[in-house]
Amino acid sequence: MSKEEEFVFWLACIQGISSSKKRLLQETFGCAKAVYYIEETGRKSCWFLTEKEKVALKEHQKEAVLDERKRVWEKARKKGIKLTYWTDSAYPEKLSRIAQPPYALFGAGKECFAFEGVTAAIVGAREASAYGRQMTYEYGRELAKAGMNIISGMARGIDAAGLEGALLEGKGHCAVLGSGVDVCYPKDNQRLYQRLWEDGRILSEYPPGTPPLARNFPPRNRIISGLADVVLVMEARKRSGSLITADFALEQGKDVYALPGPVTSDLSRGCHQLIRQGAGILVSPEEFLCDLPYKLQKSLIEFCKNPVKNSNENEIMLESPEKLLYSVLSLEPKNIQEIEDQLSLPRGEIMEALLNLEMNGWIQEVSKNDYIRLK
Repeated sequence: MSKEEEFVFWLACIQGISSSKKRLLQETFGCAKAVYYIEETGRKSCWFLTEKEKVALKEHQKEAVLDERKRVWEKARKKGIKLTYWTDSAYPEKLSRIAQPPYALFGAGKECFAFEGVTAAIVGAREASAYGRQMTYEYGRELAKAGMNIISGMARGIDAAGLEGALLEGKGHCAVLGSGVDVCYPKDNQRLYQRLWEDGRILSEYPPGTPPLARNFPPRNRIISGLADVVLVMEARKRSGSLITADFALEQGKDVYALPGPVTSDLSRGCHQLIRQGAGILVSPEEFLCDLPYKLQKSLIEFCKNPVKNSNENEIMLESPEKLLYSVLSLEPKNIQEIEDQLSLPRGEIMEALLNLEMNGWIQEVSKNDYIRLK
């Protein structure tokens, strides 16, 4: 354990100072250790800290506090908990690009901070319906089978169902907690929590031992959306924490999809609201994979070892040029030049794929070099 890591842990534990101000402190003084040793004049020079925050910093600079933090961190390390922070090479690149990245991140599990390939966040209601849980389980399983990493908050209901389905098809799936990574919440998910510790990963910006306080969960959602390439909302009431995740995702430039449900169901009103606002509609895992932007499909192909296969023998395979071409078409006519610009494939390969799709009844040429989907 490096000395700097001890001081990063100390700084991460200070309550009352935001992640952005902790980053600014470290940037101003060079390292977390230097922040601990700043004196009164140094604290006064921190124009970005309020008087209350300066007092909080001074209180935490006591030697007894540092010694206690060192003991806590040493105990956490022995449990297998890892730490990364915003200037560390292991810090997830995806989080470094969001508006309010966490100063530090704690993790459990193998390669807990590595997020390669395509990640889908699956979130929704705690008090989920049987329909919502079943659909979520299927999406988690099928998307994981296609090579996606699944991420959620591990809450009961939708979050848990998505992870349970995903873990059937592989390892590396992730829960982001509103408590310390050593605190299982809710306790009903103890088995899932243990499985993630062994075969997946558990992350939190909150230091080990932090209880699941209500105020921790809304900020936690920005990390879920920040690590995701796309967000799926499976069930959500009109006022729901899942909609906070969707809002963060939209702010971060991520695509959001929602599962439609019965119009009489309170649990689907949040999803219907998202759909009215322009979210993608979840019809089936296969159609969702077809609708993914070309960049994500390409990335998925690179990391995918077991692509999803539709039970329909005529389904176009995900890795084929035809499938990629089909994914950029819609019911609105698209010219071959637009297709070529989006796919960056040779014109000859595009023409061959278009011919195959048209012969099999998947697309139609509605005018000279303008094509639409038929299915």
